[in-house]
Amino acid sequence: MQSEIRILPVHGIGEVAPGDDLATLVLTALETTGQTLLDGDVLVVTHKIVSKAEGRLVDPATIEPSAFAHQIAAQGRKEAAFQEVVLRESRRIVRMANGVLITETHHGLICANSGVDESNVAGGQIVCLLPVDPDASARALRAALREATGTEVAVVISDTFGRPWREGQVNVAIGCAGLKPLSDYGGIDDPYGYTMHASVIAVADELTSAAELVMGKIDRVPVALVRGYSYTRDDEASAQQLIREPRFDLFR
Repeated sequence: MQSEIRILPVHGIGEVAPGDDLATLVLTALETTGQTLLDGDVLVVTHKIVSKAEGRLVDPATIEPSAFAHQIAAQGRKEAAFQEVVLRESRRIVRMANGVLITETHHGLICANSGVDESNVAGGQIVCLLPVDPDASARALRAALREATGTEVAVVISDTFGRPWREGQVNVAIGCAGLKPLSDYGGIDDPYGYTMHASVIAVADELTSAAELVMGKIDRVPVALVRGYSYTRDDEASAQQLIREPRFDLFR
């Protein structure tokens, strides 16, 4: 049974540029604010700084839009070059209306505009793409933190997704390392003796959503430390486990 969970914002990361060492930036920020990593901590990191460090930035002005991108742009508010970037980052279009694209990315994520983002980059002149392999990014950061500090932590990479049947956005996990992203209660009796069959908790998503409350959108806090949560360690973890298989998806 959980007793207490603390969520600590990590201030002082600063602007991240292509080639920056995220582990060094995180540890320096923690040291500056008098914090240290402890075994069992969960580090929630926005994909934005991961993508920036990995150079996943594009100037739409350098992109030649296709005829289809021009067609989409004519229906909405985004320029054709932006729409072309979205199309290139997508595996398929799930829904399109009034110039808004809901797509499936090459990772299998269903989201608006293939995760291509104009916020918190160079004044809207540059767009930020999702990491090529968010799980690999999470594993690399976890390994670098372990090597530098000797601590065993989990790393979750987050992004903000809308929801089809509810207003507002929430943060979800798109990359994961070190913790089991799902907690399955199937086959366990509840306190009344009922055996649960379909109770699977998206632990990684819930941790990222909670962490977003101290990170904000405009506060320049791209990292949060979750302390005290008793998660199941999994060195083979992958956020891909959070994506429902097509054969079980009633809405495809």
